[in-house]
Amino acid sequence: MQKGKKLLLPPLAYRAEEALRKAVAEAIDEHRRNGIPIAVWREGKIVRISPDQIMVRDAEVDYSISRKGRK
Repeated sequence: MQKGKKLLLPPLAYRAEEALRKAVAEAIDEHRRNGIPIAVWREGKIVRISPDQIMVRDAEVDYSISRKGRK
């Protein structure tokens, strides 16, 4: 890394949320591939979703920080 240049990272909360989303998506995908149902909370009840009904969403989240107002 070059001296004098600062690397702008997203705030810790954003990075933590992104890591959590990726971990959940990976766990759900693993359940789907291995034929294991997942349990979710819907309308105040625990509901099991069969592996053939599991849909894995893309976990990629891009957080960018605006340089506006920074020195």
